[in-house]
Parts: sequence; C-alpha cells; structure tokens
Amino acid sequence: MEIDGSFGEGGGSIIRLSAGYSILFNQPIKIYNIRANRSKPGLRLQHLLGLKTLAEITNSNLSDCDIGTNEIILYPNNHNIKEKLEVNIKTAASLGLLLQPIQIACLGFQNPITLEVILNGGGTLGKWAPGLDYLKNVTYQIFKKANYEINIDIKKYGFYPKGGAKTTCYITLPKKELNPIILTELGNIHLINGNLVCSEKLKNARVLERIKTSIEKEIIREMNIDTELSLKYVDSLSIGVGVCLWANSDNGAVISSGTILGEKNISSEELGNNTAKKIIRYIKNRVPVDNYLSDQLLPIMGYIKKSSKIKVLEITNHTRTNLELIKLFTHRDYTIENKKNHSIIELY
Repeated sequence: MEIDGSFGEGGGSIIRLSAGYSILFNQPIKIYNIRANRSKPGLRLQHLLGLKTLAEITNSNLSDCDIGTNEIILYPNNHNIKEKLEVNIKTAASLGLLLQPIQIACLGFQNPITLEVILNGGGTLGKWAPGLDYLKNVTYQIFKKANYEINIDIKKYGFYPKGGAKTTCYITLPKKELNPIILTELGNIHLINGNLVCSEKLKNARVLERIKTSIEKEIIREMNIDTELSLKYVDSLSIGVGVCLWANSDNGAVISSGTILGEKNISSEELGNNTAKKIIRYIKNRVPVDNYLSDQLLPIMGYIKKSSKIKVLEITNHTRTNLELIKLFTHRDYTIENKKNHSIIELY
C-alpha cells in the first residue's frame, strides 16, 4: 500500500498510525513525501526511533532510513513479538509518541501475555505530544475499559532538550475481543485531579505552589469543583515544568487539559490559569473526549469490530487525516455530525 505522507495534516501521525496498522493488519506499506510540507521535512529522530523500535519488537523488515529520510518501506511480521526490549534514547524525543505505533501494533498479538519496553532517555513531557502522566491517567484508563491494558512506571522525568527519562511500559496483549468505545456523554464531575511536575532547581521559586494556587482559583471561580493536585519536584537533566489535569466522570469518561508545558515568557500564575481553562472548556461544553484523546482513541476504534462513537469539541485536520488513514486500511466508513459546540464521530 502506498501512502502519501504529505496528505491532510501531513505530519508524524501518518507515520505512527500507518506503521502500527501495517503490523496489525499484516499490510506492507510504502510511505513517501514524509512530512514534505514541514520546515524540516522527512523523518525526525522521534519518528525514526518509533519505526526502528516497532520493527525490532515485531521482527519486521524496515528499509534503511535516517533523520531526513522522506520515503520508507515496511514489511510487517505479525506472527512474532519480543517479550522484552530496551531502547536507549539520547535526546528528549517524546516517549508518548514513540509508544503510539507499538500500542497499535500490539492489538494483533496474543503472545507473550505481557510486553515490557524499557525506555532509557527521552522526554516524559514534550510539546505537541501526550505526556506520560496524561497517557497513564487518561488514555490508558479508557483503553482499560475496552479490555486493553497498558501500564507505565515513570522512574525519572525527562525534559527538553536533554531528556534523560527512565520509564518502563508494560503492554498486556488483549485476550478478549475489545469492547466498543462509546463516549458521547460527559456525566457528572465532582473532582479534578492533576500532576504538576517541575525540576528541583526551581523549587526555591515555589513554581508548583504558584501554579497550583492559580489552577484552584480559576476552577473555583468557574466551576466550584474540588481539586486534588499532586506536586512533584524532580531531579532532571534539563529544567522544565509540566502540568496535566484530568477528571473522572461518574459514567466512565475521563476529560483532561492535556499536557501543558512551562515556557520562559509565561508566568507560573498564567500557566496555571491557562491549564485550568483548558479542562473547564471541555466540562462546560459537556464534551467527554479532549482533542488529544481523540487522536489516541481513533486507531483503536478502527480495529474494534463493533461500531464506536465519541463526542469531541472540534474536528481538527489531524482528526480528519487519521480517519482517512483508518478508512484506507480497514475499509470502514465513518460519519462526522457537527453541532453548535461539539461534533460526533462514529466509526461503523
């Protein structure tokens, strides 16, 4: 199957989803024009690491590729998978993005019972990527309800540019048919949880305490919902700040702010305020699936035999690209129903 890597959103998600689906459906692929419309076209390090790790775990055949490569061929092997793999990462490449094609591919394997991926290095939090706290408390909680269990043990946090994280991911291969994902109602929210992570070097400036106070003030002002926020000052190679809020509703939905990173020109108070506003917007619009979660759920929904349906705040170019890729591999159709303050995506 030939895939134009520049179509639609034209980013790394085309590589991740296509490579994962290639293994899952035993479909050889050729991706060309990889990230052709980006300022730095071709594979970046995190895409390269993801592809090579996926090929190694599944004993698949990946064409020679490097940073900047604009065309790859993958011949899948969906019969064997390694029980344990150790990956060494010398930069702050996103671990969340690296794991995505692996978690897609593993849906099709039944042995071993659990796959252990040891990640030495990389970033637990990164820009435009799901942080590991987010995956752990949001994405993988929804996966679990669908009968797909993934657990992450974060031993050390890693920030841009040096990374240096220490993480182990355990993927339990599904033995039972996956349940359809139906998330169209938010339900009631009584508590907002959060992990606030920051380098120890910023402890004297009380960065996390200031972020926490700002989050609590905004949530009380807008929603009057209780909060339970965990503050972690961590030993890390690079200085960084990351915040993730999430809330479990009484009907099984998990809504989140996504992973929000600190930046030099944004104060701690502003960061806290912005993060709170993100999750408040979803709650006020009664939307149970945030934009980051939809990108994680759609590939799994494409594999589940029964139809799945989710309500999202907006249909991004990213979402449309993923839906078209899923249709290409699975020949399943989808509908998008646009309403005033949300959209419904259904995969048949």
